[in-house]
Amino acid sequence: MHLYQMLADGDRVMIAVSGGIDSLVLAWLLKEWLRKAPIRYELLAVHLDMGFGGVEYDLVQEQLNRIDLPLLMERTDFGHQALVAENGKSGCYHCARQRRNRLFTLAKEHHCNKLAFGHHQEDIIETFFLNLFYGGNLSAMAPKQELFDGKLALIRPLAMVEKKRIVELGQDLGITPVANPCPLAADSRREKIRAWLTPLYEEEPALKSTIFASLGNVRPDYLLTPLSATDSTTR
Repeated sequence: MHLYQMLADGDRVMIAVSGGIDSLVLAWLLKEWLRKAPIRYELLAVHLDMGFGGVEYDLVQEQLNRIDLPLLMERTDFGHQALVAENGKSGCYHCARQRRNRLFTLAKEHHCNKLAFGHHQEDIIETFFLNLFYGGNLSAMAPKQELFDGKLALIRPLAMVEKKRIVELGQDLGITPVANPCPLAADSRREKIRAWLTPLYEEEPALKSTIFASLGNVRPDYLLTPLSATDSTTR
C-alpha cells in the first residue's frame, strides 16, 4: 500500500466484495488498517449478487455484518445474462464487464475515489497468462490503476500476497467464505490456467515468485516491434 500510494487522507474507498475469502479478508484489512493508519478514509463494502439464486446474498451479508462496515447490497441479473449471451460463449467476459461497469457507476454515485479489489499474487500471474494465451498481449493487473482522468483509482492491496496466506488469515479471523454460485466457475479459462500452473508450483516452489518478479522486470528491447495495421494485413 505504501509502495503504490494506494490510500490518502480523505479517500472514500469502495470495496468490491464477491463473498470469496480474498475480498472478505480485504474488507477486514482495510477496516483494521484504518484503526492504526496516520490518515483517515471512509469505507463502503459493496456486493453485487449475480442473480444465480440460492443463499449467496444472505451469506455474504452475514459475513460483512461481522466485519462491521457500511454496506451496500444489490441484486442483479448479470449472471443470467452472461449465461445466455452468444449461446453460452464468452459468458465470463460479459458478466465481468457488466459487473465492473456497475461498480464504476456505484463508485461515482457514492462519491468514492478508490475502488478496492481482493486480487492477490496468483491472480495477477494468472491474468498475465490469460492475456498471453487468449488475448495476444503481454499485460497483467496493476496494483494501482488510475481511470477516468484520475477521478477513480483501482487499488489491489493484496497484490503481493500469496493466496495461502490470505486463507490462513481468514481462518484465524473466523471468516467463512461464500461459495461462488456461478455454474461456469469450475470451467473457466482462469481455472484452466490455474490447473496448469499448480503442478508447476509444486514441482518448483520458487517458480511463483520468479514469475511474479518478472512482471516488474520487463525488457522491451528484447520483444518484437508491434506491426502496424497495414503490415499485419499484408503479410
